[in-house]
Amino acid sequence: MPTPPLTAVSFTHLDKVIFPEAGISKYQMVEYYVRAAPRMLYFLHDRVLVMNRFPDGVDSPGFYEKDAPAGTPGFVRTFTRYSETAHREIHYIVCDNLDTLLWVANLASVEINMTLSTTRTYDRPDLVFVDIDPEPPATFAMATEAALLVRDDLKDRGLRPYVKTSGKKGIHILVPVVPGRSFQETRRFVHETGIGIARKHPFIVSEFSRSRDAGTVFIDYLQNAAGKTMICPYSLRATPGATISMPVRWDDIERGIRPQDFTISSVIPEKEDPWTGIFEDAQEL
Repeated sequence: MPTPPLTAVSFTHLDKVIFPEAGISKYQMVEYYVRAAPRMLYFLHDRVLVMNRFPDGVDSPGFYEKDAPAGTPGFVRTFTRYSETAHREIHYIVCDNLDTLLWVANLASVEINMTLSTTRTYDRPDLVFVDIDPEPPATFAMATEAALLVRDDLKDRGLRPYVKTSGKKGIHILVPVVPGRSFQETRRFVHETGIGIARKHPFIVSEFSRSRDAGTVFIDYLQNAAGKTMICPYSLRATPGATISMPVRWDDIERGIRPQDFTISSVIPEKEDPWTGIFEDAQEL
């Protein structure tokens, strides 16, 4: 096994197989996150993250972890916030450097989730999130059709949306915004967008109560809330093939892509990023 990268992190169990079907070890996962770090740290900077950990591999149950665990090293920055649901303060992890990203990976955090706001404007999002979620037997092609309808609706209102694969069955659409609106406002904006599109297209649903209707595509607005997260661009997903949530161009969506096109083995994070400068493209909602 090659020598791990030079870092303050003490790596453990690097030979542990995390993706049994693909035969991918923790070392290979850590090595991927080293390559993806320049991209991922741009998105994670000054944001709370939530880990989805799979210490026994993705074939075993994982668990979400918001609170910095015991033994968190000093180079890891935390952000403390009182949780109304937990009725206590949560010490969230903020990933501002490579050592933190690799420490998170060493904890078998296959999936790295990020908030839609920074710690500086925690209650005021700088990202509006539209989650296109097909319910089987609805296909990824149907999710693609729904995503293009959302794109056209947003562009008709003068907005410039960005798109990525979720890494699983869906598609994520983001609009970077000036952090002045509340989460209640951005959530209502996405909900109303879905309602308008669903009226014209019967295969699309806009209400959570119908989100499990077979063969439909749900335009999900619910993650637009303080403390809610989405999967970070370039993060691995806990799938048998080690897929990745991949930023793409709209013409990639139009020509037809599949989630399995983007895996730990196929993605080269050093290539041009379609989302370069997304936070410098903040728009008025």
